[in-house]
Amino acid sequence: MSPPAAERRPIRRLSAATVERIAAGEVVERPASVVKELVENALDAGATVVSVRLNGGGLAGIEVADNGVGIPPGELDLAVERHATSKLAPEGALGPIEALGFRGEALAAIAAVSRLHLLSRPPEREVAEGISVVGGTVLGRYQAPRALGTTVDVEDLFFNTPARRKFLKSPASEQLEVVRTVERLYLARPSFTVRVESEGREVTTLPASVRLEDAAARVLGPGLLRESFSVGGLVPGGRVRGVVGRPATAVASSAGLYLAVNGRAIASRAVAQSVRAAFTDYLPRGRFPIGVLHLEIDAERVDVNVHPTKREVRLAAERELLDALRVRVREGLRAAPQVAELGAERGPIVPEPESAADGRPVAPAPVSAGSPVAVQATLDDDVAPAVSVAVPAASGHPGLVLLGCVQALYWVAESDEGLVLIDQHAASERVLYEALLRDGRLARQTLVEPLLLPVSGAQRAALAAHAEEVRAAGFEVEPFGPETVRVRSVPSYRGRSAAPEALVGLLAELADGGRATSPDGLRERTAATIACHAAIRAGDTVAPEEFRRVLRELYELSGPSYACPHGRPILVRFPRSRLDRWFLRSGA
Repeated sequence: MSPPAAERRPIRRLSAATVERIAAGEVVERPASVVKELVENALDAGATVVSVRLNGGGLAGIEVADNGVGIPPGELDLAVERHATSKLAPEGALGPIEALGFRGEALAAIAAVSRLHLLSRPPEREVAEGISVVGGTVLGRYQAPRALGTTVDVEDLFFNTPARRKFLKSPASEQLEVVRTVERLYLARPSFTVRVESEGREVTTLPASVRLEDAAARVLGPGLLRESFSVGGLVPGGRVRGVVGRPATAVASSAGLYLAVNGRAIASRAVAQSVRAAFTDYLPRGRFPIGVLHLEIDAERVDVNVHPTKREVRLAAERELLDALRVRVREGLRAAPQVAELGAERGPIVPEPESAADGRPVAPAPVSAGSPVAVQATLDDDVAPAVSVAVPAASGHPGLVLLGCVQALYWVAESDEGLVLIDQHAASERVLYEALLRDGRLARQTLVEPLLLPVSGAQRAALAAHAEEVRAAGFEVEPFGPETVRVRSVPSYRGRSAAPEALVGLLAELADGGRATSPDGLRERTAATIACHAAIRAGDTVAPEEFRRVLRELYELSGPSYACPHGRPILVRFPRSRLDRWFLRSGA
């Protein structure tokens, strides 16, 4: 049966109101979009201090106030008119553009889908003057006292476009996205101070910083200052500078890498991939570097007019630029001090072994991350017969006989095929990860003394947005001041408890609004983070029988599971044939 003929419909002009709402939808997607546009306008106006106040996560109200140059009363009507701007010449030449907001759409688009009040006082005026706009219609003017600068008050966002409003997330989730947006803008131009408040309470304050490293540490955590390296040098058309975390700080998605071009916060998959490529051989599959990179490029080589929200840019000779960026990051990474290299340069420092009461040597203490002591892979001469714990084969997994442990991290085992090395932390982590996904909750261990932990604004917002996930993970947490939380209990599994500091890693994962590359999904990322911190650690002394239990639980998982949730291998096998070649026994 043939389909019915299409009905001929005449081409008609859309109403002005419909056009405005469609255009607004290209610029204003959610409360964070409003905040982004208004903060960028404030920076273009020379503001050094910007305050953001939210109600209902921004759904009920958003207020952005600055100390910029202000808007003269005679230009207020133009300010809320579409495609009217002070940042381009009337001819509209789209050559080199240095202003963040230049399309003249932001205020008009926001006013089209909200109840907007714009109040501004330039230096030459004694009293501020304002304009009120509802759904794109100007209702009137008013005067009010105000210091120099501009305040934009946005109420009832999307009140006249309910189809868009119903796709928004919870107030807590929208607030989290606002904080993350503010952090991106701040890291692109850390020369201004920005504060975010919600329901009258401070969420985060990011002070103006001269050093990019200090600004990055404010957002990515103070540990970045200890575990980072500088990036700098020439690239085609300009130069790059930044601070990037060492491999130990890597996370499960690329959202921890903040990029800016000529002071404009951008998102670029190509740039992120180029930076990740610089870490080849340094990071396992599914892990991504964190940090902040500023590209200062000749404005003639940058097209910023390729996206309504200006979140993307087009770069001339992009392939050459990306190759040079990868080289600059790789140079910084290889020049950064590495613990193993420091030990090798200074020479191995092997302490004299102590003796226990029975005369047997005592294994040296685990080497700390910052120690210059070279790691020595040694086994006691008589350990093999003393341990010799068997792990039966199961569903495709080889039978093993545990012979001993190297440096309280790698277990040595024998199989029918040859030699096997097992990472005790990765094996325990995988077992715990699967248990979390299967059971959903961990037991809790109450701390004798509650611990205070510093958290960033994004992490505080993540705690509010994902309180149930945090509780299910085994943490009992409560706010304690504007930048601190109090931890009362931590996750526990089979008598092993996670360190309270694991909460910071969990909140960082939860604050990651982008889609995780691996593992996939919020639930998996949460489980992976908790499993990492509650598992057997490197340096833990583990009895052979306890480790056999870990391996048996690993064997019971569906399918071979020879990688931890973050992609690192659990088990490495060396066939007898390879051992024979190493020892020149190929003819045996």
